[in-house]
Amino acid sequence: MSRFFYWSRIKMSKKIDEQQVRNVAKLARLEMTDEEVARLSPELSAILEYIGKLSELDTENVEPLAHCLPVHNVVREDIPTASLDVEKALANAPARVDDYFKVPKVLDDASGSL
Repeated sequence: MSRFFYWSRIKMSKKIDEQQVRNVAKLARLEMTDEEVARLSPELSAILEYIGKLSELDTENVEPLAHCLPVHNVVREDIPTASLDVEKALANAPARVDDYFKVPKVLDDASGSL
């Protein structure tokens, strides 16, 4: 059973308090002001209440779908072609090192990444 299916079937009457909003913000690494937390608490509670109302609908004979409109991907046929040579690819590069693009450093040594 998927998590969404499970959560959409239980009663969503519990209100989201400000501490829960702060915990989720911390997990998402979001800095929020007290005003934002106060505003989001009732908004998130209203969303859960709406999901609770949706779970009351009888969807027994409703076929699941990924999109509400009959859409299809419009993509070109995948035909291999010759790629650009290095000089053409780097012709308009603002900076380069040998045969590569030179880009500014985006992570510092303290970021915990490689």
